[in-house]
Amino acid sequence: MSIETSQRIVIKIGSALIAPEQDGCRSRYLLNIAQFIVQCRAKGKEVLLVSSGAVAAGSHLFKNKDKSSVAVKKAMAAAGQTEMISTWERFFDFPSAQLLLTHGDLRDRDRYNSIRETLFTLLEQGILPIINENDAVTTDALKVGDNDNLSAMVAAAADADCLIICSDVNGLYDKDPNKNADARLLDTVGELTPEIYAMTGGPTSSVGTGGMKTKLQAAEKATSHGIVTYIVNGFNEDTFTELLNGANPGTRFLPYDTPMHEALHWMTHTASEQGELIVEAGQFDALSCDDIVAVNGDFSAGETVLVRSEDGQKLAKASCNYSSCLLNFIAQQDKDIVTEQVQNSIGPVISQNDIAVFEERNS
Repeated sequence: MSIETSQRIVIKIGSALIAPEQDGCRSRYLLNIAQFIVQCRAKGKEVLLVSSGAVAAGSHLFKNKDKSSVAVKKAMAAAGQTEMISTWERFFDFPSAQLLLTHGDLRDRDRYNSIRETLFTLLEQGILPIINENDAVTTDALKVGDNDNLSAMVAAAADADCLIICSDVNGLYDKDPNKNADARLLDTVGELTPEIYAMTGGPTSSVGTGGMKTKLQAAEKATSHGIVTYIVNGFNEDTFTELLNGANPGTRFLPYDTPMHEALHWMTHTASEQGELIVEAGQFDALSCDDIVAVNGDFSAGETVLVRSEDGQKLAKASCNYSSCLLNFIAQQDKDIVTEQVQNSIGPVISQNDIAVFEERNS
């Protein structure tokens, strides 16, 4: 699959492209990207834009302030967000809409479905969604932390078929190209193996929050949903011409042959676990109280938990029908009597329809 055959495209732009000097938004690198979006829409394709840059855009407004302060960064994001949106709007003669999200919005199933409905409605009306993390209000417990992974979550929520992650390098190399003259650009990656992840280094930009590792994490999220993913150089104007012509100017990550079901994908790649259930090693379907060896963390009924075996192996993520408080209470009682009473009224700890078992990717 190439851009030519894609019908719904998510493009992610980093802070270094929008505010390269951290002194406000600059159009230098954005013109080519905006033209690419316009041309995609002219071809009948739907586009969603995930744009970083609010903090970098607002940085110059806070002189004589400690910019490492969390409170100042939030204020910078609030001030810079308006400039970032107005900068994008100057390039388009069609309407756009701003969506500010946190991981708390995405990991809650009802709010996630509400986000999906909003995105679908905007696209139906020909409105360009411009999405960013809500850095002005988010906390450590609620933030995604980087827009690479946010873009993959948005692509999955929007049922996109293509994700383009713009970077400051040409794509994924087999070694750091800044330190190794013989580094080789990988044209196509069929599977994200531990060996592929081992090729990543740290961030190459002083402005953004993500490095190549977060881009690979995003590619894993997207490809498992059946979304072809590109990592390309957003600073190179030829990148977007090549994409429009159906070429691959960077690294292309192939989607799963059999994508994960939407609900299971959300459970695996978007919902974050609030605790852990430790169970005996082996296969499992529905989980009962008797199967649980230990309970870690503090979570409510309906929240997502990680299921591990006693030897530490991650087995699944699932929605738990019991709170950690109730499970710990049961563990302290006569298990046979209490388990039967509770499970007759509530049911299994985890239902078969609410579990995402970790498996090897489809060939």
